[in-house]
Amino acid sequence: MKEVVLYSTGCPKCKVLKMKLDKKGIVYTENTDMDTMLALGLKSAPALEVGSELYDFNRAVKWVDEQGSDM
Repeated sequence: MKEVVLYSTGCPKCKVLKMKLDKKGIVYTENTDMDTMLALGLKSAPALEVGSELYDFNRAVKWVDEQGSDM
């Protein structure tokens, strides 16, 4: 399994994505460091990094929804 990192500010969308990850049982780390997010070029949160791919909220939700529940 690829490493999954949730870049979050604690906003409502961040909470939704976190809830979806938890519901699917996806193991992830949460990063709330704004300097790291800016260094990655993120202009909004949440974002999800899966391996070397960086997804915005909509793509992250789609990726989570596509994952099996046996992770």
